[in-house]
Amino acid sequence: MRNPIRLKNLNAQFLPLYLVGIAILIFQPPQPHGVMAALPLIALGSALRAWGAGHLVKNDELTTSGPYAHLRHPLYCGTILIATGFAVWAGGAWTLILLCLLWPWFAFRYYPRKEKSESIRLEAAHGERFVRYRREVSALRPSLRPWRGDPAAGPSVGWRWGCYDENNELGTFLAVALGVILFWLRDRGPFV
Repeated sequence: MRNPIRLKNLNAQFLPLYLVGIAILIFQPPQPHGVMAALPLIALGSALRAWGAGHLVKNDELTTSGPYAHLRHPLYCGTILIATGFAVWAGGAWTLILLCLLWPWFAFRYYPRKEKSESIRLEAAHGERFVRYRREVSALRPSLRPWRGDPAAGPSVGWRWGCYDENNELGTFLAVALGVILFWLRDRGPFV
């Protein structure tokens, strides 16, 4: 099993996010109904990420099984659901501030850069099959009908712990769980 702590997430570029999270936990009073809207979003996002990470085989194959048959980026979609859930749970003006910062940053900065670099890499590795997949499967809006793909590609493989572990998803799960615990404790009484 891999170390669940991703050292790349402990660098200075994420420090402002950590400071905002700490400030919300300390200074924002709990909102009585925030948890009711937040937990389903966080749970759905976490489940989508876990499902996707258990299917994803980076670099070696074009993953089109599991959630990848319904949308191209289940990990990004899951992350945005989790972040939205925490923003809703933050409550008050913080919800609006966080969503007004998060969604445009994701839509106009982070996602386009990642989509471009990943598409270039996947097209170089998988050629026309990836081009067809990209054309027929939405990036972030799930389809109820799964993509059937190329029958010549062979049967799809199901969810595997090895993929989940290799994609270091346990660290993401632990970080989300810690966030839920901290927000839950904040709602139960003063932090300081």
